[in-house]
Amino acid sequence: MSGLPIVCIPCNRVEYQKASSHLVKHQYVRPLLEIVKCIPLLIPAIGKDFDLKSIAGKIDGLLLTGSSSHVCPSNYNTERTFDEHELDIDRDETTLPLIRTAIEIDMPLFAICRGFQEMNVACGGTLHQHIHNLPGKLDHRGDYSLPVKEQYEVQKHKICTQKGGLFERLGLPAEFTANSLHQQGVNKLAPSLFAEGISEDGLAEAVSMPKKRFVLGTQWHPEGDFWLNPSSVKIFEGFAKALRGK
Repeated sequence: MSGLPIVCIPCNRVEYQKASSHLVKHQYVRPLLEIVKCIPLLIPAIGKDFDLKSIAGKIDGLLLTGSSSHVCPSNYNTERTFDEHELDIDRDETTLPLIRTAIEIDMPLFAICRGFQEMNVACGGTLHQHIHNLPGKLDHRGDYSLPVKEQYEVQKHKICTQKGGLFERLGLPAEFTANSLHQQGVNKLAPSLFAEGISEDGLAEAVSMPKKRFVLGTQWHPEGDFWLNPSSVKIFEGFAKALRGK
């Protein structure tokens, strides 16, 4: 394909001004424009009615965003322990098949926060629904007393890079800091995923899929601090190269 790469971003299904809407925050679009240098294209959360293979020849990659909603535990055969209003079933029904198809056709895929959790579930893993209630785990939730921008700029804990993975090839340091704004996290890691980064409390915070061009998930938000975090920039630069077949 000629020209700038096209990256599809699945939307969240939300209520906006009392109307059902499809929404993506600009913070996810910004690094695609400023670092990746691509054309972002939003996908409405329409479930089974969206077929990635039908447009795969026209796009170059996928970005899965974070969200205040959670993956429905029924997708990993677990009873739900949080309120129903925290669900986004339309997004689940859109992104989980989308992830499997992207992996099947080896399309570059970068999944952030909820997207990271979706990737683990789509590949056969499970989630903890309340990380902060587990013995020995940090409270990975954000400080919601801060303004939104500042929440993403707080470097809350360390990430240890695992040898032999994508992070090592991208030139990330053996240890770096990351923000943290999530309630849920990996319980059982999907068998096909490699733990790229581990937090200081032992939680898998980044995963990849070996032998694929670029399949990466981060539990933290590189899009939320890339202007001050060199590791976040390296991740987006790696995504940009993968989109261009490098």
